[in-house]
Amino acid sequence: MMLKRLGIIGFGSIAQELLGVLASTLEEPLDGIVLLVRPGTENGRLGLLESTATGTAREFDCVGTIGDLVSAEPDLVIECAGHQAVIDNAQEVLSSGIDLVIASTGALNDPSLCQRLQDAAREAGSQLTIPAGAVGGIDILAGMRHADISEVTYTSRKPPASWKGTPAEDTIDLSALNEAAVFYEGSARQASADYPKNANTAATIALAGAGFDDTRVRLIADPDVTANIHQIEVTSSAATVSIRVEGKPSPANPKTSLPTVYSLVREVIRRTAPVAI
Repeated sequence: MMLKRLGIIGFGSIAQELLGVLASTLEEPLDGIVLLVRPGTENGRLGLLESTATGTAREFDCVGTIGDLVSAEPDLVIECAGHQAVIDNAQEVLSSGIDLVIASTGALNDPSLCQRLQDAAREAGSQLTIPAGAVGGIDILAGMRHADISEVTYTSRKPPASWKGTPAEDTIDLSALNEAAVFYEGSARQASADYPKNANTAATIALAGAGFDDTRVRLIADPDVTANIHQIEVTSSAATVSIRVEGKPSPANPKTSLPTVYSLVREVIRRTAPVAI
């Protein structure tokens, strides 16, 4: 089924940049876009949605509940609102037979939530998609999970400002750094729980490959970099892989790499174009 109606959960920097890119990318406008926002903000957000997404759809709507979003019958829903949005809304979307793409993949570090979403999708015939997000190489990593993976290490190196408001501030003085500092080394499960706005990439890599407990993560604050640098090292019986991506941070939110936005754009284009890559 070709995508005609798109649902979006959340309207922060990721969603707004997603719609801005789609406005110049889609060959034909969608039939409609419906946006889930906090109850009571629908009217104010509708005007911003229409101006942000001009040319992406013929009709726009803002709703305040997940039930109203599901009732609008989108062909696809994209979540751009954080871990709690996945916890609160993902199961209902999937149980309604609607495909769902989530940006906040770190929410799936909870095994019980992950199982509930899998069961909901299986029973309703829907699909939960984990996009590549800020990194590349997820395709080869997901393929190699069927081989013998002996090691997966993910290193995230970002400017100190990108780590403000996180537990990194309890470990190092971000404002006084004059050289790179490693402030976290551990599992992808703990990283995605402790750094929900920074370590969704760690969760995506874990889900694609060796799992949350067997994927090792290093988080680094580096005053000498201006990009969000992601590096993956994989050793398996099928291949040895090293991937490095320097993602420019979002102007609106330095915790987010712009490639995350473009990976969501790709998920929309794959469902609207006659050829999918």
